[in-house]
Amino acid sequence: MSQDMVLHGDGSRLMVAHAHIPDQFSMMQQGHINHKLFSLWLSGDLTSELGGEIVFGGLDWRHFRGGHTYVPVTRSGYWEIVVGDILVESISTGVCKFGCAAILDSGTPLMAGPTINSAIGAEGIVSMECRNVVSKYGYALWNTLISGVRPEIVCVDVGLCLYNGSQKVSGRLKTLLEDETMEGSAMGESAVCTFCEMIVFWIQVQLKQQKTKDAVFQYVDQLCDDLPNPIGKSFVNCGSLEILPDVTFTIGNKSFPLTPQQYILKVETSYSTVCVSGFVPLDVPPPRGPIWSICKFGCGSYSGGIQGQALNGWATVLGDRFLSAYHTVFDFGNMRVGFAKSAN
Repeated sequence: MSQDMVLHGDGSRLMVAHAHIPDQFSMMQQGHINHKLFSLWLSGDLTSELGGEIVFGGLDWRHFRGGHTYVPVTRSGYWEIVVGDILVESISTGVCKFGCAAILDSGTPLMAGPTINSAIGAEGIVSMECRNVVSKYGYALWNTLISGVRPEIVCVDVGLCLYNGSQKVSGRLKTLLEDETMEGSAMGESAVCTFCEMIVFWIQVQLKQQKTKDAVFQYVDQLCDDLPNPIGKSFVNCGSLEILPDVTFTIGNKSFPLTPQQYILKVETSYSTVCVSGFVPLDVPPPRGPIWSICKFGCGSYSGGIQGQALNGWATVLGDRFLSAYHTVFDFGNMRVGFAKSAN
């Protein structure tokens, strides 16, 4: 007698991206499963010993609430579906109004494609640390500069640097931007010193142009925002999760919202807890790419056609952050995918 087969995961990679399913068909032929489908539940709790569960041939009703919304698989090779408009706090971004391709991949820990980070206030680690230095020490740097202290020792005077005039700021900034160890950790004294000297230089340039204090710091904040993000990921203040907006995906004409607690990942480091945005950019080569991005409710990268209308030009990846929020059925008998609210 055939029965459902259940595979429990320990939190490691459960890859369900590829839509060719010879193993599942083999199970059908051998009488191990009743139905041509498998279902996936991810716990979403990084501290749990049980990372998730995949059921071949059936569904585990304990892991979802309500019925599933089913949409067709639109392209073979991956579990690719069509995603409609994406909303931030109920406001349409407009990018996927006419439909965008989305790949379901439990092996992707975040959600690649739409960089909604500007809308939710997330920043690259370099920009965030730059703004932190401005916030904590900006006025002290201003006051020290206008008091007549030589610019090259201002940061020494406020206690952010040890005196070392042998290396130019531009060289240290280049080293900082190339440092791949910054991810998920607080920057050290040398990084703070580099930002301090950079900010002093920016203030000095604006003072020579006789700009007002408010204008100077607006300029400095903008320059912090424009710094490159070498590791791709963006971060938010962990204390601001309660005021961040929901992000809602439209699938099958139904809304699938993610709360900040679902799309923000808390990471414990040796220094502190950091909060990583679940939205990251991702470059995918043709014919499946490039992956599109949202730039503050609008712009995108596209290989041809009209923005948001040609499905072949746009794609995104819905990874663990989305799949943890919604129990997913991969129905390879009918080539469709179903979503229901997870019972996490």
